[in-house]
Amino acid sequence: MTQPTPTANPATGQHDLAEEFLDRTTPLSRLRGLMHRYPAISPAVVLVIAIIVFGMLNERFLNPANLSLITQQVAVVGTLAIAQTLIILTAGIDLSVGAVMVLSSMVIAQFTVQNGLPPILGLIAGLVVALAAGALNGFLVTRLRLPPFIVTLGTLNVFVALTLLYSNGATVRGGDMPDLLTWTGTTFSVGGVNFTMGVLLMLVLYVVIAFILSQTAWGRHVYAVGDDKEAARLAGISVSRVLMSVYLAAGAILAIGAWIQIGRSNAASPNAGTDLNLDSITAVVIGGTSLFGGRGTIWGTLLGALIVGVFRNGLSLAGLDVLWQTFAVGVLIVLAVSVDQWIRKVRK
Repeated sequence: MTQPTPTANPATGQHDLAEEFLDRTTPLSRLRGLMHRYPAISPAVVLVIAIIVFGMLNERFLNPANLSLITQQVAVVGTLAIAQTLIILTAGIDLSVGAVMVLSSMVIAQFTVQNGLPPILGLIAGLVVALAAGALNGFLVTRLRLPPFIVTLGTLNVFVALTLLYSNGATVRGGDMPDLLTWTGTTFSVGGVNFTMGVLLMLVLYVVIAFILSQTAWGRHVYAVGDDKEAARLAGISVSRVLMSVYLAAGAILAIGAWIQIGRSNAASPNAGTDLNLDSITAVVIGGTSLFGGRGTIWGTLLGALIVGVFRNGLSLAGLDVLWQTFAVGVLIVLAVSVDQWIRKVRK
């Protein structure tokens, strides 16, 4: 069998044994390279294993009624995770996604119920508020050059306070709202599993964003900015414009998430979504998107959101306290970041 030709050093003409050694691959390095090229592989494997394990631990887990519950719970987290993915792809992070969604939902409900406006105007008002929140975050990050973590940590408290002030801490019940606002909670059955229109709307968002990220110049710019801002700038990409557009897109997605949340809970509550920030970040990280930006897929995020939903539901059926469910999600985050660090060591 023909032996591979050793690499020659162009400067000396001699064989570079170190380079030849580095070119040798092991099964582990091949696995790391595969996971680097296809980030959605690891969450897909985790999801399948989790479903098998929880299905064996409790026979009720795979019942159509329980699967219906999981998909409906994932609808809100999965939608917020789309917005979170866009921001994390640019090497940022948004701690305010849950607060923006809740503020938008309260504006939608209050505009319609308290002010007697048509529901479509309420939805538009919620969209405008979410866009304004995204614009504020984007302005602070791009113009004042503040770290996204600090910016969104601050605006998280601002949006929570505004929500409580605007709503006076009162919940708007679904029975008082027009049908359009609770339409996302309408169910339909597929193979015995009940899905909501909110789940369908979430899936449509995934298809649209996946297409935009993979098939448009804007999507390529998002990845380029997240991978290396300075290199992207030298390549002629307006980094500030891309970042601002990402925060605005995230705001629009969060407004849709607010609509889905109203249908999911059949109410608009200022106290909803206390765990949504953590769960959205967890879904993105578990889904294979790097916290350092520039690597990840939107479909991996969907798998990550399903993993979060499966774990919370499976642990609940196993009789574990909510605190232990949160503990398990925290462990998942640490493991996902550790795997991400390991994958990033792949030699390019």
